Amino acid sequence: MNVIAKKSLGQNFLIDRNIIDIIVDTVDIKDKKVLEVGPGTGNLTKALLERKPKELFVIEKDKDLASLLKTEFKNKINVINDDILNINENIISNEKLIVFGNLPYNISTEILCKWILNLNDDKIWFSNLILMFQKEVADRIVADVHTNKYGRLSILADWKMNVQKIMDINPENFYPKPKVQSSLLYLEPKRKFFTFENYKNLEKVTDIFFQNKRKMIKKPLNILFKDSKKIVEKFNLNENNRPQNLDPYTFYKISKEYENEYL
Repeated sequence: MNVIAKKSLGQNFLIDRNIIDIIVDTVDIKDKKVLEVGPGTGNLTKALLERKPKELFVIEKDKDLASLLKTEFKNKINVINDDILNINENIISNEKLIVFGNLPYNISTEILCKWILNLNDDKIWFSNLILMFQKEVADRIVADVHTNKYGRLSILADWKMNVQKIMDINPENFYPKPKVQSSLLYLEPKRKFFTFENYKNLEKVTDIFFQNKRKMIKKPLNILFKDSKKIVEKFNLNENNRPQNLDPYTFYKISKEYENEYL
């Protein structure tokens, strides 16, 4: 397909066949239901079809590309011409989906957060996510505690997902070439995860902590709690630590305490 990429939609089409093969072979999709987000010109779509999935759904926001995909692949794929942020993924299929996506970099974190926050123990609509991010964003997702990239996105991803970086990908493998490196991540939902009455409490707690990530945790604890000393003692915290020194589970426990205090 000869297509001009639209900057407004963050379009950068993956063109390297070797990279495409690595991506589609990350998991076995034969006889499985698959969802591709942002298929673009269909390079990855073609490779996915070659692996003989049971059914392939693609979500493409661009009307022109959606039309081209329908013409190119006909009834081999199910084209959903819509914005991924507006879609209820639970109604796409009655079976769990394996999801591939070269996500638009301008909304990639918004997409991931939507999927994580809407994930419930009793209804998980996907089995695996194989997703492309801007490398800087991917590094924040997989960052370990005590590192400078560790933050709210690392904690949120760790809450419900097991995450693994597969590889970094250079700009030369895309058309048009982005100005940044990309990274491919593999994510799968955890079998059990920490529960909250309202996930916004986790969002609020981590937001307050990481607004001043270089300052000691004493200040955000005082903002969040009437009696911060009680929290320090209960969880054996060092008030001289900084937010990046607290592991994700500690943030979940602090967030639960905050939730309990203001229920």
